[in-house]
Amino acid sequence: MSRAEFIAVTAIILFVAFMLGWFANWLIHRLTRVTQAEMGELDKMAQSLHEAEETRDQAITYLQQREAELTNQLSQTEAELGAAMDGLRAARQEAEELRSYIERQQQAAG
Repeated sequence: MSRAEFIAVTAIILFVAFMLGWFANWLIHRLTRVTQAEMGELDKMAQSLHEAEETRDQAITYLQQREAELTNQLSQTEAELGAAMDGLRAARQEAEELRSYIERQQQAAG
C-alpha cells in the first residue's frame, strides 16, 4: 500500500467515524428532545399530582380527626357502660338483700 492510498483510506475511515458520531449525536438529541407540548403536558401532570397529594393529605387529616373522635366516644361509652353495670350490680345486690329481709320477716311472722 502506497502512502497516498494509506492517506486516502485513513481519510475515509475518519470521515465514516465522523458521520457515525454525527448521526449518533443527532439520534440522541432527537430521541431525548422535549417539545413545548410535552412540557405543557408534564406541567399538567405535575399539577394534578400536587392536587392529588393535597387531597390525600386532607383525607388523612380528616380520618385521623374522625378516628380520634370515635376513640373518645368509645372511651366515654365504655365508661358509661361500666357505671351502668356497677349500678345494676348494686341494684341486684340491694334487691337480693330486700328479698332476704322479706323472707325472714315472713318466717318470723308465720
